[in-house]
Amino acid sequence: DMSGNVWEWCSDWWKRDYKSTSVTDPKGPSGGWNRVGRGGSWFFNARVCQVSFRSADPPGSRRNRNGFRVVLEGR
Repeated sequence: DMSGNVWEWCSDWWKRDYKSTSVTDPKGPSGGWNRVGRGGSWFFNARVCQVSFRSADPPGSRRNRNGFRVVLEGR
C-alpha cells in the first residue's frame, strides 16, 4: 500500500475521463503524452491520497514525490 507515500508511477497512458470504461482495471488508451500516477504523495493533502485519485506526467519527468511498486511474482 503506497497511498500517501509517493505517487505510484503506472505504465498506463493518461486519459482524462475513464467514465466510459470498466470501473475495475480500466483500459486506457494505447498511447499518449502522459503516464498515470496514482495514490497521492506526502506533498499533497489527504483528499488526494487515495488510489482512485490520478495524476498525469510525461514519461521523462522526475519528481521527488514519484515512485513505483516492485512486484515479485511467485511460481
